Order: sequence, then structure tokens, then C-alpha cells
Amino acid sequence: MLSEQSAATVRATLPAVGAAIEQITERFYARLFDAHPELLRDLFNRGNQASGAQKSALAGSIAAFAGHLVEHPDQRPDAMLSRIAHKHASLGVVPEQYPVVHEHLFAAIAEILGDAVTPEVAAAWTEVYWLMANALIAIEKRLYEESGSQEFRKWEVVGREEETADVVSFRVRPVDGSPVRGFRAGQYVSVGVKLADGARQIRQYSLSGAPGEDVRQFSVKRVHGGAAPDGEVSSQLHARVRVGDVLELSEPYGDLVLDGVAGRPLLLASAGIGVTPMVAMLASLAADGHDAPVTVVHGDRSPADHALRVDHQAYADKLADSDVTFFYERDAEPGGRTGLVDLSWIDIAPGTCAYLCGPLPFMRAVRGQLIEKGVAPADIHYEVFGPDLWLAA
Repeated sequence: MLSEQSAATVRATLPAVGAAIEQITERFYARLFDAHPELLRDLFNRGNQASGAQKSALAGSIAAFAGHLVEHPDQRPDAMLSRIAHKHASLGVVPEQYPVVHEHLFAAIAEILGDAVTPEVAAAWTEVYWLMANALIAIEKRLYEESGSQEFRKWEVVGREEETADVVSFRVRPVDGSPVRGFRAGQYVSVGVKLADGARQIRQYSLSGAPGEDVRQFSVKRVHGGAAPDGEVSSQLHARVRVGDVLELSEPYGDLVLDGVAGRPLLLASAGIGVTPMVAMLASLAADGHDAPVTVVHGDRSPADHALRVDHQAYADKLADSDVTFFYERDAEPGGRTGLVDLSWIDIAPGTCAYLCGPLPFMRAVRGQLIEKGVAPADIHYEVFGPDLWLAA
């Protein structure tokens, strides 16, 4: 992995690079999009660029990767790399794009840090970059081989269901009539949408239907921007896409999947639109006859805002041993609880494996509660919708 000489240089310069990393990533994206405007138009999420979320996520991942190499020079942070690689694969990222990123990232580093970037420092951080890049390229190559394609395909909308005022589910089938490949519960697809200004923007949405169906279902929450603009892709899908329309979808990707859970007690905790992968997981567990305890927890503003609520409860009820608790900030019905998700009074079985999906504050709070209850950190898995800002915290 990281050479001893480079490890020493990175260790010495990591505080300075870390302190300037957000400036570096801001300058990097400005340089990159000046040279390649098509990347902002057709690949990168323009909303995340405008909000700064993508900049913060990139800064966090670089700092986390470099810090890991310094502390563990003979190991790779495979969990972090896998999460990034799955997102890249869903976007169709190719190896030829990594030298482009290197060019503009290191020009930004030199521009921000100036004379501090000696040849030795540049060489050490170049080693860090290519260790990360080559690891991602290798993982993405394997993912493309497993999926059978890295191309987006055309899918016809054959069903549209208004789940709540702000969530709609789309059911789609391949236009060319080819068989629908299976997916693993918890995975997502990228959806490419042509916008009015000619841009082709891409967003990821969890597959919310049961694995093994002859159609794919994904659910979209309309993003209300508040002071910022509304989500341009979610708004387009809600307002304009109807049965008979055609969308472009990637193959399924994502590493928040049920691995090695046979016979183990599970906890599936979600909030808001984070319910979508959990419904698919429950459907899969029910189909597989999972007989160990499954604790299902969900938090939402109200029952009316709880997307896929009927399926959420119905699939849990099919399990041999399940316990379901829904928390609502208002209008809780009998059997539900009022307030935010609180695991303090919920029994967590020894050896529980937990899966979390929802807003970052929710997942951080639930993770802390689970650790207090004795759940091993290695057994707590999560999915972030959008840039992974957990690393940037």
C-alpha cells in the first residue's frame, strides 16, 4: 500500500491539506467544469454542486482515505471505497476519467497551497490519489462485469402510484422486452432525465419493490428546496412522467445489502424516504423465510407522510418473528408512538445486525443508541441518499 516515505510526508502534511481541503475541492470543481462543462451538464448533480454538498463529500473522502493510509499503511478502507465505487458505477464512470480528475485536483492543490507543495509533497499525495483511484477502478470493473453492462437502458413506465403528497412510485419494464435482471434488496438504480435546458441529469433511487418481479419499482420523493431551488429531477419526474413514458436506467448498484444474515437477529431502521430500501429488504426476508427476530423501526412526520406504509407493515407481518414500531411527530395512531425514533425502550437481541437509512442526524442518533445497547459498530450498516457527508462531519 502506501510507501514508508510517502506515509511520512502525508502524515506531516495532512493537517495543512486537511485545513485547506474544502478550498482545494472548490477550486478543483471550478477548474474541472471550466475545462469540461459537459460533466456538470450530464454527469454531476447540479443541485449538490450548488449547495456545496458534493464538495464537502469529496473533501471528506480524500481526508478519510489519506488518514486511514497513514494510520494503517498496509490496509485499504474497503467499506468506504465500495460505497463510492457503487455510486460511480451507477453513473457510468470510466477509467479514462480518473487522469482528468488527477490533473485538475492537483492543479487546485498547488494553487491553494502554493510553495508548500514541494516535489516530495506532490509525489506523496499523487501516490495517495492513485492508490484510491486504482482501487476504485478495480472495484468498478468488477461491478460492471457482474451487472452485465455499464450502459443506461430504456425502460417504459408501466405503473405510477402516488404514495404520499410528495412521494411517487414508478414501475418500469425494458423497452426492448429483454428479461429483467435480478437485484439485491437495498440496491438502487440511476435514472437519467433530460431537462428543459438540454442537460441530462442523473439521480439515484432505491428499488422499492420486491426482488424477483418482472418489473422494477423505484420511489421518488419530491425535493422542496426551501431557500434553494427545488430538486430539478424529482420535480420533473413528479410533474411530467406518466405511464407510457420512457426513462433511462442503470443496472442496480449499492452495497447496503443483506449479506450473511441467515439466522441472525436484524434491525431495520429508517426515516422519511429512507424507508424505500427497507421495504425491499423486508420483502426479500419474507420470501427467504427468515426466522430470526427482525426489529422494524421507522420515523416520519405523520402517517400520511409515511411512504409505502402498507407494504412496510405487510412484509414485516409475513416474517416469523417481527416487531414493528412507527414513530410520528404528529397524528400517531394506536400502536404508533409520538416523537422522534427512540430505541431506549426497545429490546435489541444480542448479535443484532443493523441497517439504517434516512437523514444523517437520524442515522447518527440511532447508531449511537445501538452502540450503547451493545451492538458492534461493524454490524451497523447505512446508506446515505446523495453525497456521503458522514465522512465530512
